[in-house]
Amino acid sequence: MRDLINHKDYEGIKKALAQNPSLANEGIPFDEKNTAKAHPLHRICDGVFAHTYTDKEAVEMARIFLAYGANINGYELIEKYDTPLIAAASLHAEEVGILYIENGAFIHHAGCHGGTALHWAAWVGRDKLVERLIREKADIHKQCIDFKGTPLLWAVHGFKHGGLENRHHQVECIRLLIEAGADKTTPNIAGSRPQDFLDEQDTALICLLR
Repeated sequence: MRDLINHKDYEGIKKALAQNPSLANEGIPFDEKNTAKAHPLHRICDGVFAHTYTDKEAVEMARIFLAYGANINGYELIEKYDTPLIAAASLHAEEVGILYIENGAFIHHAGCHGGTALHWAAWVGRDKLVERLIREKADIHKQCIDFKGTPLLWAVHGFKHGGLENRHHQVECIRLLIEAGADKTTPNIAGSRPQDFLDEQDTALICLLR
């Protein structure tokens, strides 16, 4: 199944699932070296992150798995373990994440580091997914488990410390969160507020966080 996904073999995926519908929820290893298994709806997002295929192509594959009974939340909801939605949020599979929300994904789960899908979408700067999560009433004030950071703080941290490859639309995510009523002054576990991550050249963010 991993090879079918990596090759965007839509018909091959349909045929395999028609013959064995249980494959829609059977764990798939990352690769030959990393044999840790994850739910197919999660593994589809890995390919977006690796640029194996586009977000739109991943959506088409995810639709097939859902049509054959894939569990939208993956497996049991266990704290600090990612759901497919959190995988989509953290792996830049923005349109896949929106598809999962449309299919009833639980949006409040705390995954890796105790961050929700909103935390992760904000950290990687995926504003369309942030906007949709806000519209679905995701908790904009929730602090993650490990760092006690809010989604707003995660967005600022992702912009400043996520590396150039992670810099996307965090500024727009920050604007959306502030417009939704996010507190600009809530500190993390180290006592740092969102504005404490900024430098003088971050004029746009300084204006937003005043």
